[in-house]
Amino acid sequence: MFRWLGTTIIKTRWFIVAALVAIYAVGAAWGTGVFDDLADGGFVNPDAPSVVTSADIEERFGHNGAEVLILYSHAELTVDDDEFAAAVTSSVDEVAALSPVSSATSYFNTGLDQFVSTDRHSTFVAVEFHSSDEDGMLSDFRLVEEVAPAEGVTTQLGGPAAMFSEIGDTVKNDLIIAEIISLPLLLIIMVLVFGAVVAALMPMIIAGMAILGGLAITRVLTYFVDVSVFAVNVITIIGLGMSIDYCLFVLRRFREELAAGRDKRTAVLNTVATAGRTVGVSGLIIVLCMAGLLFIPLPFLHGIAYGVMAAVGVAMLGAMVVLPAMLYLLGHRIDKLKVLRKQEKRSGGDSEGFWYRVGSAVMARPILVLVAVALGLGALAIPAFNASFGGVNETTLPPGSEPRLVIETLREDFPGQENEVSTVMVEVESDAVLEQVLAGLRAVSNVEDVVRIDTTETHTLFEVGYEVDSFSPEARHIVHDIRDLDIAGAQLEVTGETAYLVDMLADIRDNVPALVIYIAVVTFILLFLAFGSIILPIKAILMNLLSLGACIGIVVWIFQYGNLSGILFFEATGYIDPTNLILMLVILFALSTDYEVFLLSRAREEWDNGADNRTAVLRAMQRTGGIITAAAIILIVVVGAFSLSSIVMMKMVGVGMAVAIFLDATVVRMLLVPSTMRLLGRANWWVPGPLAKLYSSYGLERSAKADAEKPTSTKAAD
Repeated sequence: MFRWLGTTIIKTRWFIVAALVAIYAVGAAWGTGVFDDLADGGFVNPDAPSVVTSADIEERFGHNGAEVLILYSHAELTVDDDEFAAAVTSSVDEVAALSPVSSATSYFNTGLDQFVSTDRHSTFVAVEFHSSDEDGMLSDFRLVEEVAPAEGVTTQLGGPAAMFSEIGDTVKNDLIIAEIISLPLLLIIMVLVFGAVVAALMPMIIAGMAILGGLAITRVLTYFVDVSVFAVNVITIIGLGMSIDYCLFVLRRFREELAAGRDKRTAVLNTVATAGRTVGVSGLIIVLCMAGLLFIPLPFLHGIAYGVMAAVGVAMLGAMVVLPAMLYLLGHRIDKLKVLRKQEKRSGGDSEGFWYRVGSAVMARPILVLVAVALGLGALAIPAFNASFGGVNETTLPPGSEPRLVIETLREDFPGQENEVSTVMVEVESDAVLEQVLAGLRAVSNVEDVVRIDTTETHTLFEVGYEVDSFSPEARHIVHDIRDLDIAGAQLEVTGETAYLVDMLADIRDNVPALVIYIAVVTFILLFLAFGSIILPIKAILMNLLSLGACIGIVVWIFQYGNLSGILFFEATGYIDPTNLILMLVILFALSTDYEVFLLSRAREEWDNGADNRTAVLRAMQRTGGIITAAAIILIVVVGAFSLSSIVMMKMVGVGMAVAIFLDATVVRMLLVPSTMRLLGRANWWVPGPLAKLYSSYGLERSAKADAEKPTSTKAAD
């Protein structure tokens, strides 16, 4: 298969280059418009009880809470001054006249003091839309934003629509900053790795193709599914990082083939058959692992999963198909514009070198190294057992951002706004039953206040207030206790921020086991087909879980407990967002397996060539150690740039991934892999008889080895 692929690439090289240009053109002209089609929210299952209740309330009562909160303030004037009242009333009338707005409730049209601050220098307006659909919320908010400012009065906008608008704008800016920082650094690293400008530019070209192609495919997907505003940043991280990593391995193998005296045709064919196969296995693992996120019924994760699968798919095709076509066209000119005098080692020079010596030292004391590393990673994982989970609210934004300031001001300066609230809709048979419901709600632990806010012939709407944080265990107990109220003749339904979190965690808890089993099975099957062993896949899965546990512990220690908050410039909320944690762990599991594939592919090649287990592993470490390190540094630079994000969710992903990649490329690859493979010996490559026959027929490594060994014509096909 791989020989056929290599031959086809050479024959169609100009068509492939033309396709590359087309992807750049379409991606730049159309794919970058995906920002206008991205969705907000999606952190809760559309079929969750809280979401269904929210829609039911909107249908029955014609409202479901304010989408925008407009805060008007004046240092000298109060709401009782005519100048203040006239300015605010004029703006509020314009807001109320907008077609998407169903109501704009204020002190000046209700006379209620709950809309006035304690010092009476501020007032707020609650704006509701005819539809709270997330797809139209941002466009409706833009209209409000244009007419809301009152002349001579400080105007600030908050609420869900303002919050998601601010998050979207910040995500765009963070992406630009991350690319400005990371791209020059990546080019410098490429030049240092390859010592030549032309070679260094090849991964950057494929990276651009992966990002633009991924954005174009993601925009197509937005016509069928909701894709989160956070997806573009994640697509950029993975598309940029993985395309460069894949190109590193393909370029390295091509230059090795040239250094061994092979002509460019043979070099391309052998590169596609070996490094290309490795890239294919790695990319397939990442794509299939990301598909596992579809087990969790949260649109936020689904949209990002689709986007990452698209970006990795394009990166994989770029490294397996487009790059070999360009390498064939360049041939030895790949080393043009040399900056450093680097010389590729020939095949025989693998018994010396830094990575060989490191592996030898580890293999001399494998039990000691294994126990020490396992205990160390286990200690790092301890904070993970105390993880607390929260959702997305104004604290997702940095301190000082306008939507966050509005909410904080309302809680501090406005009477009756200091409590968190959940909305309860009750269907009752009689007024007597309704009184029982009211008494039951007031009796729930930690409930401070219960207010009846609306009623129809059959349903009544209550706001249940509580002083505890909306994401705290106590608040979640309130939702559970309300849902558990058993009052004859009454049916209670709960929605609101806390109920959303309760339902999100329930969906995650119920579906994570299926996700874990799926990823483990997929990884085992692919690694078995790649290496013809049942021991190596099991070992890889267990080592990944160990390193991921350490990663979770570090993330909790930093972002939940607030350690290093001064250095990383964030304010700890005391919670970890569970959706981002799952996303990060799935990506990291795939990336950890990715490095395992790179190393073990070379070890399997040495084993098949007659080397013993120890020699095969040491040669593989020497051959891949430098390039895996370079690949890890590149990914750390890419994800590390996103740790500068002012959105805590993105910062957590950036820092968490950078830490995990560092641990995986150093502790796991340098210490755990050689120590465990030394202890297992020949058992590393053991496979039962029936599975051995399966591997002989369908194994990817066997196929690649056969392709690489087939004689090839040395005639150039120019």
